Amino acid sequence: MVSGVTKAPQRVCGGKCYVACVGSRKLSEQRLSNWTVDVILNGSAVPVSALAMTRNLLRNPSGEGQLEFWELTENGGSQWQVEDLPGDCGHDFCIEGMTKYFATSFELCLKRQVVDLLEEGYSPEQLDAQPTVTVGDWYCGRTDCGCTYQITVRLLDENQEELQEFKPDLVTLDPDCDDCTWKRVNHTFSEYGPGLRFISFEHGGQDTKYWEGWFGVRVTGSTVTVEV
Repeated sequence: MVSGVTKAPQRVCGGKCYVACVGSRKLSEQRLSNWTVDVILNGSAVPVSALAMTRNLLRNPSGEGQLEFWELTENGGSQWQVEDLPGDCGHDFCIEGMTKYFATSFELCLKRQVVDLLEEGYSPEQLDAQPTVTVGDWYCGRTDCGCTYQITVRLLDENQEELQEFKPDLVTLDPDCDDCTWKRVNHTFSEYGPGLRFISFEHGGQDTKYWEGWFGVRVTGSTVTVEV
């Protein structure tokens, strides 16, 4: 999980307000659209060359392809939209190379991908050995409106029956009392039994003031990796 990122005073520029990301150097060598690494920030960045890299199995994790590859399981309000970082009343992202995010609206917006691990090249023998599965997601709120965020990741067998689930409590962000800058949620699956064949990744949320437009939670840089 990313830590050591401090909150800077809000400033207004060209009609857009944002909070700068300080207390860390930007990581110019990492491209989360294709790969993911675990980066620990304690006032400075860990050199990317010193960290193992693993293929991200999610397609279009950060909106470079708009909404391509995502199933819109809930598309309420003004519906899902892809915007450029940092966005209106947004926050700078601490990893260079990330340029877009998915924005939610005033009614629930959820989107999902189901990864077929056999199609991705993993063998049944590799998957039955219960390899470590790690998932991650970045989310943030705006400086002018509260929002909620949720994520559900499920490991599935060949019939898409659940083996194990990661579903943390709903997160509510209020800019009047919470730090709404970009945060990373991570989870590692283990000891889930043989039979893994699919991974379902679903996330999203909405705003808390029912404002027309895209004032809900923002998500980007989603990752699913399997270590074999």
